[in-house]
Order: sequence, then structure tokens, then C-alpha cells
Amino acid sequence: MSQEIEIEFKNLLTQHEFLRLIDEFDVKQQDFQKQTNYYFDTQQFDLKHHRSALRVRTKNNGFTLTLKQKLDKHILETHQTVSKEIFEGLLKGDPLPSGEVSDQIKKMNIDVMNITYLGELTTFRAEFPYKDGLLVLDENHYLGKIDYEIEYESADYTSGLNNFNELLTIKQIPVRDTESKIARFFNESSRNM
Repeated sequence: MSQEIEIEFKNLLTQHEFLRLIDEFDVKQQDFQKQTNYYFDTQQFDLKHHRSALRVRTKNNGFTLTLKQKLDKHILETHQTVSKEIFEGLLKGDPLPSGEVSDQIKKMNIDVMNITYLGELTTFRAEFPYKDGLLVLDENHYLGKIDYEIEYESADYTSGLNNFNELLTIKQIPVRDTESKIARFFNESSRNM
């Protein structure tokens, strides 16, 4: 099974802060890679109610089905590579393929046959090493909206949090309550209904 614990910290940015960080870290346009997340849940948002999220990420012509589950302060990610045909079928309403992700969803007593496609979010992402982790700058496009965020991935929660907070302080960026991309997508989606 392909699983990992994700330790990451994130903060929304204004467009001005985002552009300033690009300049200060000397990030070039060609450093940004495009990736699209396609989000899935039941019509009753059973995954969301279990503090979980399901997506297919398309990147470099690959398709990865990922279930994210809240685990203490961290996120447990279960990954499963799927073919283009399976991905296209999921968008049309085909059931989830058997495998690690479906098995994890069934453990939550959620009927995988009720999982359906809900929408997409496209990110233009630049990543680069920073201290003992990975710094990420994202420009996100979804439902006619654009937002910007900074993420920091670390192998250790305490040092990662310290490095991230120190960076925000040095760059004079206020700490903002920042939900996950899928939460922001669903919040915006509910506003548009």
C-alpha cells in the first residue's frame, strides 16, 4: 500500500505577497508546473464528515488517486496510480477502482458506489528547498476564483512549524487561518449554489 504521513503548513497570500515572494526567491515562470485536482465525495459529503478528502491529481500525463485522512495534527495520504481510462470513467460516473483507496473508504463504512465527481481546481506550483524542507508557492484557479498560498513541507512537525512561522515573520506575512484546497473549493462551490 502506498501511504505516507504528510506534515505541511500553509498560509493564504495576497497577490502582492505572492508576487513579492516569487521575486525574493528568484522563481522563474518556467519553474511553475501545472497540476489539476479533480475532487470526489458522495452527494451527502460523507468523506468530508469523516475529515477526509478524495482527489485525482493529473500531473505530467500521470493520474494519481489520493485519499487524505486527518490523523492528529497530520494527514494520512493513501495513493493509487490509475490509468487515463479509469480517470476518464470516474469523471463520467464510473465506480472507484478496487485497490488501496477503496479499501480505506470502506473502512469508514462509506459505500464507494456513491462516490461522485464534484469539480476541479488547477494549480500553478513552484517548489524549491528551504531549510530542512520544501517550500511551495501555489496559484489556484477554481470556480472562477483565483487564490494564492504558501506551503511548507517538513519531515518533523516542530522544526517545520518553527521554520514556517519564522519565514512568515521575516517576510512580514500575517498568519491567516487557511483551509485545505478542497475545503476552499467546497466552500466556494456552496456559495455558487
